[in-house]
Amino acid sequence: MTISLQLDAVSGESSTRRALSDISLAVAKSKKIVVVTGAGISCSCGIPDFRSSDGLYSLVKQRYPDIVLKGRDLFDASLFRDSASTSVFYTFISQLKRSIDAATPAPTHRFIQTLDTKQKLVRSYTQNIDGLEERIGLRGSSSQQAKSSGKKKSKLKVKEVRNVQLHGDIHRVRCTFCSAEMPCTEEHLQAFESGKAPNCPECTSRSEARVARSARALKIGTLRPAIVLYDEPHPLGDDIGTIQTMDIARKPDMLIIMGTSLKVHGLKKLVKDFAKVVHATGTGTTPSGTPKVQKSWQGKVVFVNKTPPGSEWSDIIDYHVAGETDAWTTKVLEDWKKMRPSDWEIQQTLDHTDEANGFKVMKETVTKAKGKAAPKRNLNVENMPLEDPFSSRPASPSKKPVSVPSSPSKRRQSTSHYSDVESSPRKRRDIAKIADGMDRLDMSDRCILFADATNAAKNAGGDNLVMGELQPPKVKVRRTSSSVVSKECKPRSRNTAKSRVEVWVEIGKRPNIS
Repeated sequence: MTISLQLDAVSGESSTRRALSDISLAVAKSKKIVVVTGAGISCSCGIPDFRSSDGLYSLVKQRYPDIVLKGRDLFDASLFRDSASTSVFYTFISQLKRSIDAATPAPTHRFIQTLDTKQKLVRSYTQNIDGLEERIGLRGSSSQQAKSSGKKKSKLKVKEVRNVQLHGDIHRVRCTFCSAEMPCTEEHLQAFESGKAPNCPECTSRSEARVARSARALKIGTLRPAIVLYDEPHPLGDDIGTIQTMDIARKPDMLIIMGTSLKVHGLKKLVKDFAKVVHATGTGTTPSGTPKVQKSWQGKVVFVNKTPPGSEWSDIIDYHVAGETDAWTTKVLEDWKKMRPSDWEIQQTLDHTDEANGFKVMKETVTKAKGKAAPKRNLNVENMPLEDPFSSRPASPSKKPVSVPSSPSKRRQSTSHYSDVESSPRKRRDIAKIADGMDRLDMSDRCILFADATNAAKNAGGDNLVMGELQPPKVKVRRTSSSVVSKECKPRSRNTAKSRVEVWVEIGKRPNIS
């Protein structure tokens, strides 16, 4: 059952205030919000309406007094069957385009942008053709930047589309023959104001190229506004269907509908599909089998419009907020800042300039309520070769790290498989042990075994020279289990036992015989 709330009676009834505060809290706590909008959100942007005394219908009737067309007929695909109704349509569109160019985005557009900035917006779907969402940073489906380039039929880049334009974009024109799209320029507007359609430059260039090589000329199409009329298929219908399927799979937890009467069949189906998924949010069973309890702020479908929805929406729409969309979105943002002030905290990055001026703000970032962003890895220092432990040449400080290809097959192979630097980890550990053992080894008495005893005794004054009976020198044998060897010894092979016995021979001095 739909609950109706009067936005103007906020200061009066406590139940209305409480219900509107609950909706604001639901917006603040929801993480996946889908927004559907219509022409009602652009009424405060400076775009004239259609039916007032100075509206666009009156301007068209002054130019074509003999033509009788209803409002819906100006947006019906059947008007192209008659040249007179086609001229009326072009004149009407040219006036509407100039009014849109002078318009500015409304607070409702800013509200949708805020949802996107806070990473709560799944996507925005709009019936409007004014393209005001594009001005506030929400890339539309009709934008050229959102389409893939190539010779084949262009497709939408789904991740870059933030606003799906269900009825096209008035800021672009499309050829009726080759379907080429291009921006609507002042030259096109002047032709539309006179009730005529300009020729397609793409068709013209191809036809002239064929005539230049003595071939038959091709048919040249005309340009029309790139908007979707009633009973007309959408050129990007398949891509929009893909986007809708992806958004439904993300399981949004809130649906906001603003400024539309929900009369178009295609829009009605889209809203019902999203509402079904939103109402199922927070329901089901846990892995243990116990049923889930839906939270009070989950699964809400809110309809904001001056007129109430029809009876067919009683089981689909939960709340109807009667009032202006700008007033409601402004109130939601105010309540949001009061209820969850941490969502609006701004962290400032300071940069020290000098002691006189102190610090200046370089960048402002919105802090997140939970978690921290993981630091980025430095890809330039990954898999860098180790320094040679026996190299006496210092590393060059000016040498910059070279990025290594991610694939092992693309990395540059070493010239020698037995390199000490690029060898196996075990070999590098053995080399390190040898180097450490050489530093602790006492080599002061190494040359005694190979010295000339006679010359050494003569130079030392004959202290070590013994005349007469030669006594054998004292030999001391010491057993060690050290794994340290000299530089002349080869490193231990893998098949050698870990513990080895080494013999040290020391020659002592003979006592002097007087």
